[in-house]
Amino acid sequence: MRKLFVLLMATGLSIGTLTACSKEVVPPVTIIDSDNQNELQVIKTLSIGFVPSKEPDQIVTATEPLKEMLKAELLKQGFKVEDVKITVGTSYEAVGEALSAGTVDVGLIPGGTYVLYDQDAEVILTATRAGLNKDSDDPKDWNDGLPTEITDDQANSYRSLIISGPSEKGKELAAKVNAGEELTWEDLDSANWTIMSTTSPAGYIYPSLWLQDKYNHGLTDLSSVVQSDSYGSAMARLASGQIDIVLVYADARRDYEDRWINDFDKDNTIWEETNVIGVTAPIYNDTVSVSKYSDNMEIDGLQEAIEQAFINIGNTPEGKEVIAIYSHDGYQVADPVDYNEERKAQELIRTLSRQ
Repeated sequence: MRKLFVLLMATGLSIGTLTACSKEVVPPVTIIDSDNQNELQVIKTLSIGFVPSKEPDQIVTATEPLKEMLKAELLKQGFKVEDVKITVGTSYEAVGEALSAGTVDVGLIPGGTYVLYDQDAEVILTATRAGLNKDSDDPKDWNDGLPTEITDDQANSYRSLIISGPSEKGKELAAKVNAGEELTWEDLDSANWTIMSTTSPAGYIYPSLWLQDKYNHGLTDLSSVVQSDSYGSAMARLASGQIDIVLVYADARRDYEDRWINDFDKDNTIWEETNVIGVTAPIYNDTVSVSKYSDNMEIDGLQEAIEQAFINIGNTPEGKEVIAIYSHDGYQVADPVDYNEERKAQELIRTLSRQ
């Protein structure tokens, strides 16, 4: 973990599509709604940043309808938004940095990213998602070769899974787990791993805690680790055998079930060719967070209006279809204390980085 804190501090404003050289300051104006004579606050541009947990082009395409949905919902609450700008950060940290700089008004970010930037960003909503029919701490309970199915229950947390693939080493590790044997640190260290951004709960933080708890080691202690820029590229590496172990959110295999066959050219299903070899503690769901430093978020009542807009959108079939890109099913008002466990996780990461 020694390099982690340095990496976090060195991330900087590598924001790509999220960063502009300077921020245009456009003070809000008030107009009269010609239909009902109510006063409306005019907002030139509301900017929303998404983390790249899926392919950026896929996110941009899937969330395009969100622009008009937000405009319509905010208009009901007295805010006429002329343009909603949706961008995808080059990394999880990039969206956090954009919220800190005030170049993005709203960020859909994991709890780990929020906690890292909570001096500059405020959590307003927690995502809910459909529960899964598997939620065991025992990895072999996930390995029946059958798809993980969603349930009607709504969940406010999820698991990170440590998954082995169809490589020889991946099969070797899975065979031990499915036989009820405990993996050793030497077993894990002999494999090739891929990880996500250092603020990704499922792709980094909670697997780090899992390793620390079970083996007194962290991800940076592994002999062979590469970082992937998205879960899509990580799963492609797993399918090809370039890596043996991937770190993903619990329903990732559902999301990549079709691509496993059609895009990754595999003959057998993802459920037959991958196995869970580790299960982390529950992770509190993603957030909708707002910048404390953007000009728009200084407008009275806008934060509350955005909260209600996302809740309303998540309660409609059309809205659910849009936010499904992040496996979100709806939103509930958040409390910063909801993420205290995440703060403990971050503190442990910082402690390990100083050792």
